[in-house]
Amino acid sequence: MLEIILSIIIVLSAILALIQKDLLKAAILTGFSAAALAALFQVLLAPDVALTQAIVGAAIVPVFIALAVKKTQRSDG
Repeated sequence: MLEIILSIIIVLSAILALIQKDLLKAAILTGFSAAALAALFQVLLAPDVALTQAIVGAAIVPVFIALAVKKTQRSDG
């Protein structure tokens, strides 16, 4: 049952990330989806994959997306 709930959270947060207008919100939702995926890997007894997913998918990738968005924002003036 927990696997189904985590799968639904993963899919919903990924869809919400795709339809966001604000790119920082999309980065946060991407990290949320990756964290739920890491939890799913842990439930499915793959702790090495879960740890890698948590570090790379839930921490590094959203930070890089947020930094890229911050660096490429246009200034009015």
